[in-house]
Amino acid sequence: MKPIHLRLRRACAAAAATGVLIAPAAAGSASGASVPGRSAAASTVAATPTPTPTPTPTASADTDTGFTPLTPAVAAQLDAAVRRVMREAQVPGVTVGLWAPGKGSYVRSFGVADKATGAPMTPDLHVRIGSETKTFTVTALLQLVDQGKVGLDDHIGDYVTGVPNGDRITLRELAGMRSGLFNYSMDGDFIAQLQADPERYVAPRQLLDYSFKHPVQFEPGAEFDYSNTNLILLGLVVEKITGRPLHEVITQDVLGPAGLRSTVFPTSPALPVPYAHGYTDQTASGKVEDSTRWNPSWAWAAGEMVSDLQDLRSWARTLATGTLLKPATQAERLKTTPMDIPGAGYGLGIFDVQGWIGHNGSIPGYEVLPVYLPSAQATMVIALNTDSQYKGQEPSTLFGEAVTSIVTPDHVYPGHKPVVPRTG
Repeated sequence: MKPIHLRLRRACAAAAATGVLIAPAAAGSASGASVPGRSAAASTVAATPTPTPTPTPTASADTDTGFTPLTPAVAAQLDAAVRRVMREAQVPGVTVGLWAPGKGSYVRSFGVADKATGAPMTPDLHVRIGSETKTFTVTALLQLVDQGKVGLDDHIGDYVTGVPNGDRITLRELAGMRSGLFNYSMDGDFIAQLQADPERYVAPRQLLDYSFKHPVQFEPGAEFDYSNTNLILLGLVVEKITGRPLHEVITQDVLGPAGLRSTVFPTSPALPVPYAHGYTDQTASGKVEDSTRWNPSWAWAAGEMVSDLQDLRSWARTLATGTLLKPATQAERLKTTPMDIPGAGYGLGIFDVQGWIGHNGSIPGYEVLPVYLPSAQATMVIALNTDSQYKGQEPSTLFGEAVTSIVTPDHVYPGHKPVVPRTG
């Protein structure tokens, strides 16, 4: 029986943000819907399959910003790298977006959004964003900090009863993944029940019950350990302080001011149209299944939301630059503590990995990687419709490394480390 994850898995997450060099491509090809540099709305028709371009010499990154100009030759390199990862990791469909001032843009989709019909992947499709949801939940909390309604060093026990070590764990430690609370999505009973009925609704308090039956893992603040339990608690804090459901708070106080019109915090398994179907091997049988209609309620404040490429592009910059928060609060958010990955640190619901700031997201059937590189004012968004790992690696990580190896060789996401096999 394999666990259901919201990845990052443990240390951004032990395997989730760990890089591996891309091996030579297997035989095969991927069809692509390619409209570089145009809006998502303009990129809705699949192009006919094209052969992999003849490799060209790798372009040098701009010495001022560390970002390689997105010339046609570089776009051809990116096309080839994306197709190679798709073949190796057996990814049905992926969209990659890159934008950097003065360097051009690259927006292309490859493969299929629906394996049953063969409908192409296109840049305008909605996808579930998994743990990227954490960035919205923590933003809602930090807005309340700005309003003086809550303090980061308040104890969770002041807001939610029955939390182990609740009189000692702070909201800061929850947001920074240093609480020591057991990750409910690693609980055996939770996994069995969700795999038996993935369309069932699970309430936030039920999720806490799965966690709290386990002993705490370590003293508050002593270690970094990625736990979805932390975000369920922060969601409950936001609800208690505001007196409103979390989905309403995020919709009205975060999505609205951020200008995100295609991002939703759903209250049902339904996806906004148009959407990509999702495929996962996190099933009771271990076989790949269509998880599009699985109920994401079990992820709630830790991973329930849905978005699209252009909104994720906008949000990556908003998140990294802190335009919805006071500067002092954003500075607190960006104070990172080390993870077990060289060149990586985790702040308050956000990471800095080799200079790329943001958060990845994974939920059965989908993965996203929206990140921002301040030194180049560059944004990268990768969205795909599977979370099935390849040799212990998240496919979004493999795409991220393949892309950044070309465009930001001094800031390769997530850096290089031996493969960590799937253990959970």
